[in-house]
Amino acid sequence: MAGITNYPYRSLCRNFGAGLFVSEMITARGYLHGNRMTRLLASSQPGEEPRSVQVYGSDPVDVGEMVASLVDEGVDHIDMNFGCPVAKVTRQGGGSAVPVKPRLLARIVRAAVRSSCDVPITIKVRLGIHDELLTYLDAGRVAEEEGVSAIGLHARTAAALYSGQARWAAITALKQAVGIPVLGNGDIWECWDALRMMRETGCDGVIVGRGSLGRPWLFRELADVFEGVEPSGPPDLGGVVQVALAHADSLAAFFGEAPAMKQMRKWVGWYTKGFRGAAALRADLAQISTLAQLHALLGALPAEEPFPMRALRMGRAKRGGQQRVKLPEGYLDDMSDDTPPRGPRSSEEIEAWERANNGG
Repeated sequence: MAGITNYPYRSLCRNFGAGLFVSEMITARGYLHGNRMTRLLASSQPGEEPRSVQVYGSDPVDVGEMVASLVDEGVDHIDMNFGCPVAKVTRQGGGSAVPVKPRLLARIVRAAVRSSCDVPITIKVRLGIHDELLTYLDAGRVAEEEGVSAIGLHARTAAALYSGQARWAAITALKQAVGIPVLGNGDIWECWDALRMMRETGCDGVIVGRGSLGRPWLFRELADVFEGVEPSGPPDLGGVVQVALAHADSLAAFFGEAPAMKQMRKWVGWYTKGFRGAAALRADLAQISTLAQLHALLGALPAEEPFPMRALRMGRAKRGGQQRVKLPEGYLDDMSDDTPPRGPRSSEEIEAWERANNGG
């Protein structure tokens, strides 16, 4: 998740429970160019094991070279993003646009697997562009044929963004169609949702995204229920504030105070979502520029206010509603074409791309 799963947040989530925590989307071309922000976002620190990096790219040569470099660095797992629905990605033929062209998808995945030296490669996709152009079953076939270790499916189309309910029946269909592990994604808000998804679809595991925003303790709850242990309840507002401040301190140490506080403006909204005591301070929290301001504002909140259970299923981060998916001009004219589309290539283009993706 661009602008979300940088090292500070991965580290915070890891402290709460078991699982594989994947980096945010890292651009292959930017990584190969040595772009400073790209390299920082792909970086790790001692103790992050297993280390997992998510690769974004639509050129097989770039992707193969990046995977080879990551393997040399000792990365333990590589995920490939073919599900991003954001316009700035799809209009360049990336993300969820790639599976529209199965031969191109196969070329990219093949390049990654050949460069992986047996480091596990997984891919993540959506149902397709829209309901009249579904691609997930073809993507599953390609993944299996090219030696991918598992495929994750967000059970919405790119056009649907994050609206409506995820169509878990499609996860069942994909599981029945392929022989590799299938990971389900979409509408995992509580630990019980993960259990229900696995029982209903037969999938082999779950991918959690928006449900963890401002709630990293969800991973503790998931670890508990998968071990057959009754999960403990969420923290009160005082406990949430402690987690948020630890997150802010870690972001500041990693990015520097000013960019970290710019990122925290969105995070404090997620951490305090649904708390009545935070409502009066939200305007001020959305304008913080220093750690001292953040500590003072959060320190004024009523620590004893219980966690609002209604907030568990409130939408987070992404807007709802449908979109018309942006694709390169003429992209659908020949879906058997395996020519890579042009992405950001110059240093200036890559710099602008990373600034936009970082979500500062």
